[in-house]
Amino acid sequence: MTEQARELAEVFLAGEDEKAMETVLGYLEDHSHDELYHDLLTPAMYLIGDWWQENLISVADEHLATAICDFVVSAAELKRQPKNGVHRKVMVLGPEGEDHYIGLKMVSSLFKDHGWQVQYMGPNLPLDAALESARRWQPDVIAMSAALAYRLPSLKAYSKAFRQLEFKPAIILGGRAVAAADISKIRIEGTLVVKDLPQLKNWLQTGKEAENDFDISI
Repeated sequence: MTEQARELAEVFLAGEDEKAMETVLGYLEDHSHDELYHDLLTPAMYLIGDWWQENLISVADEHLATAICDFVVSAAELKRQPKNGVHRKVMVLGPEGEDHYIGLKMVSSLFKDHGWQVQYMGPNLPLDAALESARRWQPDVIAMSAALAYRLPSLKAYSKAFRQLEFKPAIILGGRAVAAADISKIRIEGTLVVKDLPQLKNWLQTGKEAENDFDISI
């Protein structure tokens, strides 16, 4: 946790959207979008999550911080230059009951940067709706995340349902809860667990994750 990330968390909580924007755009002058997401925004939002769990801030505080983070992520994306398409598709979503979405937007951004077509479904998507959309669009990959540990069973249930589809999309699981979990308890065949954005980026660039037990390649 850098001091800059801590300061940005405090800016989010103070509701200072203009200062948050200045900080992020200034950071992008010397850093990549990937560094922005992994080294600055993610630690700041994790810290806010810690403070909320410790009852140091209210739900309203957390919602305000998330809204401002969402605002600056959207603004940062306007400065990203997408690469040419690779003709692959990814559907990005959070399972029903999972309300956190900033990480999903960062993941969507990373896929876009590598030329993928992205269908961002957002958080809290019921399984029936997700399956219907997947059957219609037939993505190569479905990426999901969970911020809190009690959402992990949902991720596993969604993964199993998606892998039963005829076209068998690869499944990527991430998020704060996943990063801290026992991978063996949530991973099924055809599922890749990523701990952070750099690991996902490596998979996108190389086409294969070295520690992937189930040999997912693209």
